[in-house]
Amino acid sequence: MQRRYFLGALAGAGLAGSGFDVLAQRASATPDVIFVPSDFQVVTQMLKLAKVTRNDIVYDLGCGDGRFVVTAARQFGARGVGIDIDPERIKEARELAERTGANDRVRFIEGDLFEADISEATVVTLYLLTGLNLKLRPKLQKELKPGSRIVSHAFDMDDWYPEDTEQVGSSFIYLWRIPAR
Repeated sequence: MQRRYFLGALAGAGLAGSGFDVLAQRASATPDVIFVPSDFQVVTQMLKLAKVTRNDIVYDLGCGDGRFVVTAARQFGARGVGIDIDPERIKEARELAERTGANDRVRFIEGDLFEADISEATVVTLYLLTGLNLKLRPKLQKELKPGSRIVSHAFDMDDWYPEDTEQVGSSFIYLWRIPAR
């Protein structure tokens, strides 16, 4: 397994989850990363790598324009929750859900992904920097149930080696699974 490190101010979104209604929590902080959307081919392959099904609740942490959660709902039948601190991104995500008819399967929360309750997620998607992934790692390991999957676009988690890695075009995607306790 080859670990890849990417430098730069990339990032954007990653984690999706479940829910039916559209919620908003007022966030007073600013994003830790700039929004860089994942290519739809990468989004689809990440959800396939995680083996998302209609029984899953996909959380996208730093959801940006909502493409992970909406794709999980429309193509895989999952429910999804997107969390982002940027009100403009949440507005775009809600518009995408409305435009694509996915709003009955997804919800978007304007808030801090480090403070959000992610315990109902069965799959978490990420497109954050390695440093943020590492900062999130204890939360993921504590709040997610054993067997829950985590998929990340481009950025790994240092010494937590992924169960699987794939290359999609020039991008690498990583899969981890929460172990039994």
